Amino acid sequence: MAALLGGWRLPRGARVGFTRSEYASTLMLLHRLAARNGWTLVDLPADDHGRLDLDALAAALASGLDLVTLPHIASHRGIVQPAAEIGRLCREAGTPLVLDVCQSLGHVDVTGIGAIAYVGTSRKWLAGPRGVGFLIVPAPTPDMDAATPTLASHEWTSTPPAPVPREGVPLGVEPKAGAGRYEGGEAAVAAWVGFGVAVMEHHALGPAAVYAHLAELGEAARHALDGRGGWRVVEPFGEPSAIVTLRPPEGADAASLAARAAEEGVVVGVVPVARAPLDLREPVLRVSPPPGTGPETLEALARLLEKG
Repeated sequence: MAALLGGWRLPRGARVGFTRSEYASTLMLLHRLAARNGWTLVDLPADDHGRLDLDALAAALASGLDLVTLPHIASHRGIVQPAAEIGRLCREAGTPLVLDVCQSLGHVDVTGIGAIAYVGTSRKWLAGPRGVGFLIVPAPTPDMDAATPTLASHEWTSTPPAPVPREGVPLGVEPKAGAGRYEGGEAAVAAWVGFGVAVMEHHALGPAAVYAHLAELGEAARHALDGRGGWRVVEPFGEPSAIVTLRPPEGADAASLAARAAEEGVVVGVVPVARAPLDLREPVLRVSPPPGTGPETLEALARLLEKG
């Protein structure tokens, strides 16, 4: 995300729409860029589940937004944003949309959105190698540039005079055409290959079948875990994702529960408040059943929740 937003030449006073469910690293970046470049961050309204209010978005776009950035699915809650509708509204308003698909690629359908850029990672729902991020920019505009030029991503547009003066050499630099302007000079090629293999395996399984299976797992987990030991599921039971968030009962601690679960061979995550400081008020438990998770695993976790 820093590679994409860090060099974007938005005008001073630009209005950038974001949501409170934004991932902490992106939120930090937005606040730093806003302070440095004179942008105004516009908090886009959402409902109690964190789903973006489309009417409020339309009103904000009508009032003037220069950019909208959005996580398709947040890291701390399994709500799937209505990305296709959001993309349509942004296109109609002429406002570029940046979509974070870290938690959605390989998890839910990410086609037909029409964002100007997609930011994601290999290692989550595609189960690819760690350390591989990607940026998809189908048609970068002239004001889009990388934060830092390199010889791999940029080119000289002028040559120094002869003889070369010791001060004030007037050299011009411009980004290369297309998304290559964001490329670095070095890469972990083996990890790239692993990412490609993960994508091919996903397509071999059939994306639609994978999405349906994960949605079924998410719903099964919510039904199995809600209310056990006083822990409550945050998402609607039928939310079509496999990220299940559990809010602890009074006196319970998500980190302690996760540690006990690990001792029993059940892997769950703890989401600290720092990951979404505008949205979380206490740490929560994240359950992300991978493909093939059986009911016995969910029941084992449910028993752990009841033990406290």
